Amino acid sequence: MASQKQVLDQLKKIKVPYFDSDIVSLGLVNGIHIEGDKVIVSIAVPAQRAEELEELRVVAQSFLMEIEGVNSALAVLTEERKTDPFTPLLPSKPAMRRAEIEKKRISGIDSIIAVASGKGGVGKSTISVNLALGLKKTGLRVGILDADIHGPSLPHLLGITQKPTAEGRILNPILSHGLTVMSIGFLIQEEKPIIWRAPMVTSALKQMLSEVAWGKLDVLVVDMPPGTGDVQLTMAQQVSLEGAIIVSTPQDIALIDALKSLNMFKKVKIPILGIVENMSSFICPKCGEPSEIFGQGGARAASERLGVAFLGEVPLHIDIRTYSDAGNPVVESKPNGVHAQCYVNIARKIAEHLNDSTAEKVKTTFE
Repeated sequence: MASQKQVLDQLKKIKVPYFDSDIVSLGLVNGIHIEGDKVIVSIAVPAQRAEELEELRVVAQSFLMEIEGVNSALAVLTEERKTDPFTPLLPSKPAMRRAEIEKKRISGIDSIIAVASGKGGVGKSTISVNLALGLKKTGLRVGILDADIHGPSLPHLLGITQKPTAEGRILNPILSHGLTVMSIGFLIQEEKPIIWRAPMVTSALKQMLSEVAWGKLDVLVVDMPPGTGDVQLTMAQQVSLEGAIIVSTPQDIALIDALKSLNMFKKVKIPILGIVENMSSFICPKCGEPSEIFGQGGARAASERLGVAFLGEVPLHIDIRTYSDAGNPVVESKPNGVHAQCYVNIARKIAEHLNDSTAEKVKTTFE
C-alpha cells in the first residue's frame, strides 16, 4: 500500500502552468485517501478555473498510477477554494488561449524542422536520422529529437545504449555520430511500453524541448510520430517550426495518409518544405536492377499537384536496413555510396532553404 508521503512526493513533480512551482507547494492538494491499492486525491481550484485546469487533473491521475503498488487512481477537482491564488499571475481563459498558441523559440536553436508521415511503416525515422547526418555534412550543427514517445527509434538507429546525465531539471543530451540527440527511449527499458494518456505525452515532449541542454544548434530535426494527433498539434501550435518534411512511399494508401499530415501542417500555417518518397524502388542486390514494387512516382506526382517541393527518392535496399539495425546509419557507414548520396542530396536542398531563411532573417533585422 502506498504511503501519503509517496503520494505527495509524486504530486510534487507536477508543475502548474505559468508557475515555477508544483501543486503541493501551491496548496492545491486538499485531500488524500488511500485504501489498499487505491488512491483518491482532491485538488482544490476556484470554480472559474476548473475547465482550464482539467489537464492538470488528468496529469495528476497519470502520475499517481506510476506509484508502486497503486492499481487504481482518481484525481478530482473540487470547488472548495473561494479565493483565486493564480490571479494575476495565471491568465484568464482568453489570455491563456492566446498564450497556448504563441509559438516559442528554443534557446540556442536557430531552426526546427519536423519530419512527419501520415502512417507508420514508411521509414520516417530512418529518413530523419540520415537526413540529420546529411545536414551535418553540409557544415551545420545538428540535433535530433525523437518525438515518437510511444515508439522511440533513435537509440536503436544510432546505436546509443548510455543514459543521459542531468543537472537539476536539465537533461544533457547524448552525442552520437556528431549529432546532439534526445529520446524518451534513453530513459526507459527498450521493451517496456509507455502507457500514457495524451497530456502526459505532450508534457514529456515539452520537457524534451525546453529542459534539455541542446547548446548551440543550427537546426534541430524532430522525428515525429505517425499521424495527426496531440504531439503534432503541440509542435505545430507551440513551437516555432521552420517547416515540415512529409515522408511517404509511392503506393496510394500511404500517399492518402501522407496528404492528411501535409494538410494538417498547412491548416496550422506551418510551411511544407517538401515531400520525400521512401522505398521508391527495390534494388536487387544480385543484378542491381530496380523494381517498383510499391508503384512509381506517386509522391512526385502528388508534390506537383499540390505545388510543394519534391525533395527526392530513396530506394529500398538491404544496406540501408542492415546499417540502420547495426546503429551505424548508411550516411556515416558508406558515405560515398549511392544510397547515402540520396539522403545527402535531400539534406542539401533543406540546407539551402535554411540558409535562405537565415539570410532573410538577418536582412529583416538590419532593415
